[in-house]
Amino acid sequence: MIPAYRPRPGRARAVIAVVGENIGVEVSDFLVPFAILSRTGTLDVSAVTLDPGPLSTFTDLGRPGFRIATDTTVAQFDVIHPEGADYIIVPAQAATPRLIAWLKRQSGQGAMIVTICNGALVAAQMGTFDGRRATAHWSTAATRGKQYPGIRWLPNRRYVADGNWVSTAGVSAAIPASIALVEAISGREQAQHVARAVGVMAWSAEHDSDAFSPRLGTTAVPLAKVLYTNRWLHGRDQIDVMGVPGIDEGALALTIDAYSTTGRSQAYLVSTTGEPFVTRHGLRVLPDRQRMTDSDAPLVIAADLAPVRALDAALDGIMHRYGRATATGVALAFEYPDFPR
Repeated sequence: MIPAYRPRPGRARAVIAVVGENIGVEVSDFLVPFAILSRTGTLDVSAVTLDPGPLSTFTDLGRPGFRIATDTTVAQFDVIHPEGADYIIVPAQAATPRLIAWLKRQSGQGAMIVTICNGALVAAQMGTFDGRRATAHWSTAATRGKQYPGIRWLPNRRYVADGNWVSTAGVSAAIPASIALVEAISGREQAQHVARAVGVMAWSAEHDSDAFSPRLGTTAVPLAKVLYTNRWLHGRDQIDVMGVPGIDEGALALTIDAYSTTGRSQAYLVSTTGEPFVTRHGLRVLPDRQRMTDSDAPLVIAADLAPVRALDAALDGIMHRYGRATATGVALAFEYPDFPR
């Protein structure tokens, strides 16, 4: 269980910063928690970058994503909240010295560090979490065990809470972990309300991480398709995803991420004008380009589509376009337990 939130004196709302190094963060790791936590309407959630200017993103397999104009920089955040945040969300990204230093300072002021997927490898470099239990994406299990042996890396958990560190497994684990965080801050009833809104039935930490790693006869072939053979045997399709004002940030990120993880396609964010637009919770997103009128019809995500339903729709679309094995490979890469359904 994530420890219950204890309000600081004089603070009416929990203060949460989702932090990204401008050079790039994993798009779903960043936007899914931001979207889900922002849905409560009762939390002070900010998207924060180290420097002024847009935040670049990348997808689960490292393909370039769209850019985001965030709320504020860490310097501005420190001025607004000199006593520090209550929670810092850390997506997968480069563990730069400035980022590590800021996380250490926030942790020292009492913030809980919440790492998403391989954002745990950033927190591991803080040097303050030896002896703690944690988890991350299944693919880094051997590497992190050797590089950070002082941390007790646990398999088969979607998220792990130990002291002031909460960590999650692969990409899709950001969804239940974010709901669990809402429950810790705002209670069970609010968590149930948000869960229904984003398409979640349950948010238990139970998980079988071994079911997602390569195994002959089961998972090896789907994973090989998205990681290797699709790229070797096929060209890379261009998938245009139409951005519209008011779109849910998590639904947008998961759709782009899923299609760019097939090994057969690269998803691009387009808009009718090519100009930035504002998402459901106030982020300004910069499309990759204006939609070309002679291109194939773009994927259109309904502005009110919930993140989980968007991921399900993306996997269904991938299955119809490229086959069940490729869709399964994407779900395995995301550690998403609800596909195939």
